[in-house]
Amino acid sequence: MSIQIKEVLTNKELKQFVAFQFDLYKNNKYWVPPLCSDEFKSLKKETNPAFDFCDVKCWLAYKDGKIAGRIAGIINKRYNDKWNKKAVRFGWFDFIEDNEVSLALLQTLESWAKELGMTSIHGPLGFTDLDGEGMLVEGFEELSTYGSLYNYPYYQKSMDLYGYEKETDWVEFQVAFQPVIIDKIKRIAEIALQRNNLKVLKVKKAKELIPYGKQIFYLINEAYKNLYGFVELTDKQIDIYIKQYLGFVIPEFVPVVLDANNQVVAFGISMPSLSVAFQKCNGSLFPFGFIHVMKAMKNNKGADLYLTAVKPEMQNKGINAILMYETNKVFVKNKIEFVETNRELEGNEKVQAQWKFFNTRLHKRRRCYGKSIL
Repeated sequence: MSIQIKEVLTNKELKQFVAFQFDLYKNNKYWVPPLCSDEFKSLKKETNPAFDFCDVKCWLAYKDGKIAGRIAGIINKRYNDKWNKKAVRFGWFDFIEDNEVSLALLQTLESWAKELGMTSIHGPLGFTDLDGEGMLVEGFEELSTYGSLYNYPYYQKSMDLYGYEKETDWVEFQVAFQPVIIDKIKRIAEIALQRNNLKVLKVKKAKELIPYGKQIFYLINEAYKNLYGFVELTDKQIDIYIKQYLGFVIPEFVPVVLDANNQVVAFGISMPSLSVAFQKCNGSLFPFGFIHVMKAMKNNKGADLYLTAVKPEMQNKGINAILMYETNKVFVKNKIEFVETNRELEGNEKVQAQWKFFNTRLHKRRRCYGKSIL
């Protein structure tokens, strides 16, 4: 039977679109499921402010009457304006091991892109840099982290077969932490605090971070603005992320550095590893999934790094050492033994240089593919 491609138009079809990955990866011990509710909100115009400047279409592929694949196409107008592109990004790209299925999905996306005057396609990318990005090309037998994409090895073969080429890679490290605070980092941190008249914000409850929320995300806009694919977040997006991130974090895992005027100049967000907990949740926090998450936040040997930013004018002044020292203290206190860095652009030498104090293992690589459709 031939492959059928159907545009997702109803809530029922969108739920099927979200649910497909649970069938595809249900027996895979390395995949970490997302929360279905978060996926649904991301793909709905009513709940995702990125739709204010993005054109979006989602498609499902059917083979023998069964769903066999999915893909989302996103035209991010703010990205295209900023980088002077006519690009479509693809995301939520999953499919069974069948070249006809993956080809049909990509051809549908390319046809839509050409109809709208676009000249290139790249991905996997989401609406923003805070969404999952990059197709896994190394590290298939490594446990994924919550919020990261996972895929089977055969995905890469499909991209190569249909003329997609590497645009950039992200690398991920597993870092082994020693059960002591490293003296050299401590000395650099103390000097940086004194020399730059800085202080570390001390809070006990997550809600105490909320007044600094907009500063934190404005700093992301400033620090990340020149990174591959980045588009500055709007105030509407920032308001959503403040609720999504800052209401959920453990304050001691979020060092925030302030200047003499109580302005945020640097921060880091990390969390105890939630990978196994979300595998047990299987896409939902209720009725009992949240129990696994709460347990993971209190008793864990692993941690994940999520977001870190330093004001551009404060970089190369030892500020990273402050964040590392504060984070390391928390990891030692909580008996954290290993940390996942999550994705870092392979050419970002400044970020990777900070791991020189530790034993590291480069264990995952993700790729953004691109193709001209002129």
